[in-house]
Amino acid sequence: MLDDRKTAILAAVVQEYIATAQPVGSANVARTPSIQVSPATVRSELAVLEQEGYLVQPHTSAGRIPTDKGYRFFVDHLAMPGRLDRTTQLQVGEFFSSAHGQLEEMLHQTSNLLADLTHNAAVVVGPRAEAVAVRNVQLVGLSESAATVVVVFANGSVEHVSLDLFDGDDDARLLAASAHLSRSLDGSVLSGVGELISTGDAGIDKLCAAALARMHTIAAADHVYTGGASEVARAFDAVEIVRSVLHTLEQQFVVVSLVSDIVDRGMSVAIGVEHGIEPLSACSVVVAPVVVDGEHIGSVGVLGPTRMDYPQALATVDVVSEQLGQRIEEG
Repeated sequence: MLDDRKTAILAAVVQEYIATAQPVGSANVARTPSIQVSPATVRSELAVLEQEGYLVQPHTSAGRIPTDKGYRFFVDHLAMPGRLDRTTQLQVGEFFSSAHGQLEEMLHQTSNLLADLTHNAAVVVGPRAEAVAVRNVQLVGLSESAATVVVVFANGSVEHVSLDLFDGDDDARLLAASAHLSRSLDGSVLSGVGELISTGDAGIDKLCAAALARMHTIAAADHVYTGGASEVARAFDAVEIVRSVLHTLEQQFVVVSLVSDIVDRGMSVAIGVEHGIEPLSACSVVVAPVVVDGEHIGSVGVLGPTRMDYPQALATVDVVSEQLGQRIEEG
């Protein structure tokens, strides 16, 4: 554990580097109001902090910058979630008050909201359909051989998937199958449905079974929405880092695994290599679970450089996750 003086000096370096993205020298630290020592003493303490792995000096004549260990100490001991200013609080409240329509659109817009507020890339992981009750099912014919299965869920989300038709699957059979599926699945979660009760009509039963099989592919899909990719491009000078981060954000399985692992470990912040995704080693991730009726149904988070403004990111993610959970609960 660092003593009070080293803690104050480390905090000053982290805050200055977050603000400027430039190595921090002893003279700048000594001018910090909370640092009541000479520049020579600051230089000595900076050297100790570097030896202990909290800081690094990129060039011999340059100041210091925080390491992942330095950021971790800052987050764990010094960076309590900030308080959003009134304007930002009103912006978040108005966004969710006016959010209507399909859940997917709201989740997508939520990722854009987070990106705008934090100037980082944002990730929103929505609930899997397999855990949400079905409200209605419709089979919509597209041609003699193809249809679309449209599923409306209790949380307001709407999913659809293609379906190959059999000989004899006319409009009347599609209508009868839609009615049977809606009656059988209303209020049920797809993960708990194996077989349907027979209608007594072999053609309808065959069509319903095929539609249910296609619906299970919907249920297993992850819902991931990302926003603010352009913020990533502005956050890093190295083109290779930008390319690597953007490529990783395009891989939904990796993003879901990343966010889920952080939440499952009981963490709200993963810094640099802590999250275990090598292409994102120059990034930190701040996440919060979305809770509805006491159940964790999704997550929201932001991803940015390790020098991100942690207090502001923590506060924003917490407020947005809470508001999103309330909005989903209200339907």
